Amino acid sequence: MATTLFFSFIASLIICMALIPPLMATAGRLQFVDMPGGRKLHSDPVARVGGIALGIGTFAAILIWAPQDEIVVASLLGGLIILLFGAWDDRVGLNYRIKFLGQLLAAGAVMWLGGVHLGSVPFVAESAAPAWLSVPLTLVVLVGVTNAVNLADGLDGLAGGLTLLSSAGMAYLAYSSGDSVVMLMMVAVLGGLLGFLRFNTYPARIFMGDAGSQFLGFYLGVSFIVLADPARGPYSPMLGLFILGLPLLDTIGVIVLRLLEGRSPFVADLNHLHHRLLALGLSHHEAVLLIYIAQAGMVSLAYLLRWQTDAILCAVYLPIAVSVLALFTIVEDGHGRGGLRTAAAPAAAGVPDSSEASRWLGTLPLHLVRVAVPVFLIISVFLPRHVPRDLGSVAAMLLAVILVGLWVWPKASLFLVRCGLYVGSTFVLYLSEQVSMEKGWPLDSPLNLFFIGLALMVVLTIRFTSEPHFQTTPLDYLMVFLAVMMPVLPEVLIGDINLSLLTAKLIVLFFSFELLLHARGPRFDPLGLVSLWILSGLAVRAWL
Repeated sequence: MATTLFFSFIASLIICMALIPPLMATAGRLQFVDMPGGRKLHSDPVARVGGIALGIGTFAAILIWAPQDEIVVASLLGGLIILLFGAWDDRVGLNYRIKFLGQLLAAGAVMWLGGVHLGSVPFVAESAAPAWLSVPLTLVVLVGVTNAVNLADGLDGLAGGLTLLSSAGMAYLAYSSGDSVVMLMMVAVLGGLLGFLRFNTYPARIFMGDAGSQFLGFYLGVSFIVLADPARGPYSPMLGLFILGLPLLDTIGVIVLRLLEGRSPFVADLNHLHHRLLALGLSHHEAVLLIYIAQAGMVSLAYLLRWQTDAILCAVYLPIAVSVLALFTIVEDGHGRGGLRTAAAPAAAGVPDSSEASRWLGTLPLHLVRVAVPVFLIISVFLPRHVPRDLGSVAAMLLAVILVGLWVWPKASLFLVRCGLYVGSTFVLYLSEQVSMEKGWPLDSPLNLFFIGLALMVVLTIRFTSEPHFQTTPLDYLMVFLAVMMPVLPEVLIGDINLSLLTAKLIVLFFSFELLLHARGPRFDPLGLVSLWILSGLAVRAWL
C-alpha cells in the first residue's frame, strides 16, 4: 500500500506539472483566458486551464493505482462529467441552469452507478437513512460542496489551498479507519494540487477555472460521503461541516445575504469572505493566509472530534459558524471603506541591516546551502540499499523527457530542472526512509542532523538576506503547517515509512532548491546536472 500511495501521489504531481506549461501556451488559441475587469482582482489576462491539468493528473493516478471497484469507476465518470461542463463554462460562460444540469448528471452517475449515498443522518445514527431521505440529501451535499469550492475560488491560491487542507484531513481520517479507497482518491488529488499550486500561488500564472474548482468540490463531496458511510467507517456526517469549513460557510453567508437584499443567489458579487477581508484593509497575502489558518483550525477540529457524538459536534460547530457568518455584517458592501486591493507590494524577503553581523548572516548560510545541497544530492543516489525497478523505470522515463525537453524547448530549462530535482529527491528520500526505519535511526543520526542543519541555514538565509532571492507565499506557510502538524499526529506510518519525517525533510529540501534556483537565475546551472545525475543514478541502480 505504501508504494501504491507514493506512486499515485508522484504520478498526479508530475502529470499536472508537465501539462500546465503546454496548456498555458495554447490557452489563448483555445480561448481559455480569464480577462481582467469587473469584479475580478487580477490586472492581466491569465490562462484558466489549471483545472484541466489537475483533473487529468488525478484521473491518471487513480486509474493506474487505485482499485477499480464500482465507487472508483463511478467517481471517475462523475468527475469527468463535471470537468467537461466546467471546461465548457470556462470557454463560453454557461448559464447557471446548464451548470446545475452538469452537476446533477455527475451526482447521478456516482449515486446510481457507484451506490454512493449518505447512509446515515446526523442525530439518527442508529438506523440507516431511508432512500426517500438519503437520495435528495446526497444530491444536495454533492451539488452544494461542488458550488462551495467553486465560489471560494476568488484569490490566487485560495481554493487550491483550502482543498489541500480538506483533502489532507480526509486522507488522514481514511488512514485512521483503514479506508484505502478514499485514501488513494485523496492522495491523487493532493499530488495534483501541489503541482497546480506551484503555478497558482500569488501572483498566479494560471487559474484552475470552473473546471478545476467544480472538480475539486465534487471529488471532496464524493470522498466524504464514502468516508462517512456507516458500512465502511465510524465517522459521523457532521464531521463534513468541519472538513469543508470555510468554503461551506462562505457559500451560506453569500447566498443568505443575496436573498436578504432581494437579489438572485446565482448572480456573482463582491460579498465573499475574501472580498470582506480585502475591504477591511488586508493585503492579498494576509487575506489568503488568514483563511488558511481558519480552515486549518477547522480541519484540525475534525480530527480532534472524530469520535464525538453529533450533539458535541453541533455544539462546537455552531459558535464557529456564527462567528464566521458575523463577518458578513462588518462591511456593508463588497467595497468597504478602504476599497478592494487588487495587488499588494511584495514584502521584502528579509530585513536589510547594515550591521556586519547581518551581512555575515545573510551571505554565509546561503553559501553553505549552495555547497551542502549539491553534495548531498550527489551522495544521495547511494543512500538507498535497493532501488525497485518500477521506480527506476519512472526515473529513466523522466530523465528522457527532461533531456528531450532541454533540446527542444531550452526556455523551459528552469521548469525541467525543478521537475528533476523535486521528483528525484523525493524518490531518494522515500527509499532512504525505508532503510532508516529498518535500522531504527535516531534523531541524531548523520542524515537527520544534516537536515536539521540545512533547515537552520535556510531559515537564516530567508531571514537575513538583503536580496529578494526568495519570496515567501501563503503556500510556503501552508507547507510548513503540514510539516509541523504531521509529527503531532499519532502513528503516521505508511508501511515502514515515517510520513511526518519524510514530509519535513522534503519541505526543507524544496525550500533550499527554491533559494538556489532563484539566486542563480533562469539559466541551466550545476543543479540541472545534479538532477540528471539523480535520475540516471536511480535508473542504473534499479537494473544492476
